[in-house]
Amino acid sequence: MMLLRRLHKWVGLVLGVQLLLWAVSGTMMALLDHHEVAGEHTYRTPAMSEVVQPLPLAAVQAGLPGAEIVGFKLRPMLGGHVYEVKTSDGIRLVGPEGRPITVDAELAKTVAKAEYAGDGKVSSAVRLTEPTLEARGRPLPLWRVDFDDSKATTFYVAESTAQVVEHRTDTWRVWDFFWMLHIMDYSGRESFNHPLIITVATGIAWVALTGFTLLFVSFRRMDFEWVLDLGERLRRRKKR
Repeated sequence: MMLLRRLHKWVGLVLGVQLLLWAVSGTMMALLDHHEVAGEHTYRTPAMSEVVQPLPLAAVQAGLPGAEIVGFKLRPMLGGHVYEVKTSDGIRLVGPEGRPITVDAELAKTVAKAEYAGDGKVSSAVRLTEPTLEARGRPLPLWRVDFDDSKATTFYVAESTAQVVEHRTDTWRVWDFFWMLHIMDYSGRESFNHPLIITVATGIAWVALTGFTLLFVSFRRMDFEWVLDLGERLRRRKKR
């Protein structure tokens, strides 16, 4: 029993730190306004453009010579329309005149500004070819477009589709930090089914069970004397 007490004490001390982190991180995530976290105040939905007569497949094919087209669709962009073409090598964009569109820094900034609803200006546009936590899970390459507003807003524009796929602010970054602490995924910040959190959760359950066990065996008859006395008094009152 002494060994169990020692294990319970030291394991509880170590895992208690994580319990505190869970409590603090959960509280902080609950306190942060979810509209602010989502950055809803930083973007607006682009206005719908007029319907146009679609190009025939041959015209779209002519804009991408040599490409094997799997499918394509017409969608709005910047007040007009573009063709989003799915090829065997990925997604390409073709303009309404049948010419291919290259998503460079200028186009990425234009797309970001068209959906930006804040009062800042574009401060930079950087092409990303390596994964980033702020746009985790998004296909690369991406354009990171930063605005110089008070929230340090960042839009991520997909190079393949010229669409804004993520918008981040400092509020989201604070929330994401506490999310990392909460799920204990310190690298990807995505999974809460990894071995570390399962091990810690199992350890905490063990601490709880051993705590109840140690509490139970520590009781003596004198600890329950007040209950016995109360029962005896109640029985006497009933007899009267």
